[in-house]
Amino acid sequence: MSDVTQILDRAQQGDPKAAEQLLPLVYDELHRLAAIKMAQERPGQTLQATALVHEAWLRLVGSEEQKAWNSRGHFFAAAAAAMRRILVDRAREKARTRHGGGLERVDMEHVTIATEDADVTVLAVHDALEKLELESPQKAEIVKLRYFTGLEHQEIAQTLGISEPTVRRHWAFARSWLYAELKATG
Repeated sequence: MSDVTQILDRAQQGDPKAAEQLLPLVYDELHRLAAIKMAQERPGQTLQATALVHEAWLRLVGSEEQKAWNSRGHFFAAAAAAMRRILVDRAREKARTRHGGGLERVDMEHVTIATEDADVTVLAVHDALEKLELESPQKAEIVKLRYFTGLEHQEIAQTLGISEPTVRRHWAFARSWLYAELKATG
């Protein structure tokens, strides 16, 4: 019976020190498994094999499955399954729209609302502002002061009696909202 199998038996019997003794014995093999899993992933993956091993180890040691390991093969099968779940979870997380899945990052400071035809733009912005005003009157007011009168953040904050960080936050939201609205209607 190998050392790993003996330690797994002790872990199954409830020995709390068994997990500590197990990691040094299986680390290299877990790392090799993680490297194989990572090689199957798309290029540009930010997760490293070492991080995958550590996260899988934490899941393995903290799970109820730990008590059910009855052999070396069973342990490594559980480790491989944990690594797969981690990679699947990360892929799902990246794909969510709220995390930018399928969306393109745009630096809003460099996006201008204006187009070649200023009159059409002013009308489009006006229509979009009416929609925004229904949702958030204060954000619409900030856009009016910034876009139509050219006031800076500090001046808008003084005019509306709110903090400058609030103006910046509302301006960033309103600007991206208007950008999306104008793009959808344009």
